[in-house]
Amino acid sequence: MSENVRAKSQRHYLSLLTIFSLLMSVGCHGDRAPVPSQAPSQPTIKRVVVVGFKAAIPEGEKPDLVRNPVTGTAFMSQPVPEGVVKWLTDQLFDMLVADKRWNLVPPGQAKGITESILGQDTKFGISPLEMIQEVGKTFEADAVLMGQAYRWRERVGSDFGVDSPASVAFDLSLVRSSDGAILWRGNYDKTQKSLFENLFDLKTYVKSDGLWLTAKKLATFGLERMLEEMPGTPVEKPAKGQD
Repeated sequence: MSENVRAKSQRHYLSLLTIFSLLMSVGCHGDRAPVPSQAPSQPTIKRVVVVGFKAAIPEGEKPDLVRNPVTGTAFMSQPVPEGVVKWLTDQLFDMLVADKRWNLVPPGQAKGITESILGQDTKFGISPLEMIQEVGKTFEADAVLMGQAYRWRERVGSDFGVDSPASVAFDLSLVRSSDGAILWRGNYDKTQKSLFENLFDLKTYVKSDGLWLTAKKLATFGLERMLEEMPGTPVEKPAKGQD
């Protein structure tokens, strides 16, 4: 083989090797998601109007499929007593007060304004989301926290045995006053089961001490979980034994 032929063969081999290396590089990295140059910033929330809960279906009506006016999601709902709705709202607000992450407008203050806005003439086609924004703007708040209760079924039985376990379902939405954006949404849909029925729900079993919970206790677990997931930083809790 002449020197020219040998040189051309070597150049051809090197070219193929380079192309192969490039293709391997693309194959290894082409499926990776692009790395963002900056992590998205959390919205600044300082003042929140706590509207609280309302029953998706009031007591006395029939079960039905209900659409959330804020998120648009549909949920098969049952009538929820007004006393339960009030208890959920009070429990939520007490937890938020203890949490101290936001400056709060309590449900009592928000109720009058909410009813006034909801009672306005709707001939201009004001949507529920726009009404919620107006509530927030009235109080010069960054966001409005509100939710719906879809199911509330008390246990039939005792701590140690039941014919029918407690079952609850509700959600919460944090809506920005300025533009109606949903900053955060959480939902809780739980029917208590024994550990043998649901081995993947060990957390609830441990928290309940192995007992059958009332609907209020089961709902409290749900509110606690939602509070952990909400945006913002709660006040640092002192360690046990410290003031």
